[in-house]
Amino acid sequence: MARRAAGGTGVKGARRPEVRLPVLEPYEGGELEPDGDYDGLEFRDADLTGQDGAGARFMDCALTGCALDETRLRHARVLDSALTGVRGVGTDLAEATLRDVKLTDARLGGPQLHGAVLERVLIRGGKIDYLNLRTARLRDVVFEGCVLVEPDFGGARLERVEFVDCALKGVDLHAATLTDVDLRGAASLEISRGFDRLSGAVISTAQLLDLAPVLAVEWGIRVEG
Repeated sequence: MARRAAGGTGVKGARRPEVRLPVLEPYEGGELEPDGDYDGLEFRDADLTGQDGAGARFMDCALTGCALDETRLRHARVLDSALTGVRGVGTDLAEATLRDVKLTDARLGGPQLHGAVLERVLIRGGKIDYLNLRTARLRDVVFEGCVLVEPDFGGARLERVEFVDCALKGVDLHAATLTDVDLRGAASLEISRGFDRLSGAVISTAQLLDLAPVLAVEWGIRVEG
């Protein structure tokens, strides 16, 4: 199940996930396994550093306070799950699928999600540095109250994506495709590349004024007087 967030006139709002977890069994520890099947488990304060769960499926799971440094989750599927307070550097989620997922108060550095598919995902709070979403597909994704430092959306496809009360620093939109992307709620908006890709997004008047000097340089407009 998902509910649609309120969208502004002329832009379709994102559908937010509604994650309702069943009674969970505690994860008994041990190493993650490639192509493993994890259903209805609670991973609490688990140290998954350097473990290999490539191709694994996490269904109706909760990961709380887990360490994900260099954890390998390439091609993993995370479905109907909640991740809270996870932390780590270099987490590999390349070409993974996240569907109906809530990620809350994460502290991540350089997570790799290039080529990933995100559908009905809420990323709330926390800070993510150097988020790599190159060539990823995002549909019905909401970034809320978080800090994103130099996120890379190069070549990605964003459809019904909202940024609410979050700080965006050095966003790379090179070759990205944006459809119904709502940037008006961003607390701060700094774009480093890809100004020409904003045609599928909506921004506020104040944001346009803030971006005007950079846009003038980008488009070769000379402003005098």
